[in-house]
Amino acid sequence: MPNEPKHIVTSFEADLKKLRDMIATMGGLVERAVADATTALLEHNPDLATRVIEQDPQINAEQHAVEQFAVRLLALRQPVADDLREVIQALKVVTDLERIGDYAANIAKRSIVINQVASTFALSGLGQMAMLVQQNLKSSIDTVGEASPEKAIAVWRADQAVDDLYNTIFRELITYMMEDARNITACTHLLFIAKNLERIGDHTTNVAELTYYAITGESLPDFRPKGDTTSNYMHNLNG
Repeated sequence: MPNEPKHIVTSFEADLKKLRDMIATMGGLVERAVADATTALLEHNPDLATRVIEQDPQINAEQHAVEQFAVRLLALRQPVADDLREVIQALKVVTDLERIGDYAANIAKRSIVINQVASTFALSGLGQMAMLVQQNLKSSIDTVGEASPEKAIAVWRADQAVDDLYNTIFRELITYMMEDARNITACTHLLFIAKNLERIGDHTTNVAELTYYAITGESLPDFRPKGDTTSNYMHNLNG
């Protein structure tokens, strides 16, 4: 916006900073939700799981606030070029963050059920997967504020490790279910938890892709490292 008065440009920069801060606030809530849902699962803490579920509406409210502010910027400021990309990025990023919050709530709900069925399965694999997902999520949210294309690419590439762990956990749980039908209930819930973590990883990668585009004006390749082979595994079992 080179032809606008300096005070207008400065004011718009302040608006963009506020937008980034709002995303950071929502991102912090989402990070906490994922961390607490994981802790509730691994430590068999139904009270913490319940708090994750109860706090999900706050994440939804933050999404609505960001969307309203971003639409207001589009209407009043009519940004172009990189400024426009940043505002559009914000609208899309908060959608991914809201979905991550939903998956965290789902993990919390299933962790409560897992406690009720007295599952004896080791949860170390899920714990490792959750740790990777949380690391990538934090990096992805930090990238939004730091405008770092290098960090966005690192998050984009890191999803492969999450998928590899998911594939391993999936196969283990399917094996337990095939060996003893009494394992089916607990393993089914654990499978859904693993899938929720995998989907959180996907939405985290989406945030990184959106951020990279907002910064550079270029898209990352359509194909990204994607290691979820569970659909093929199920096809082989059925075939």
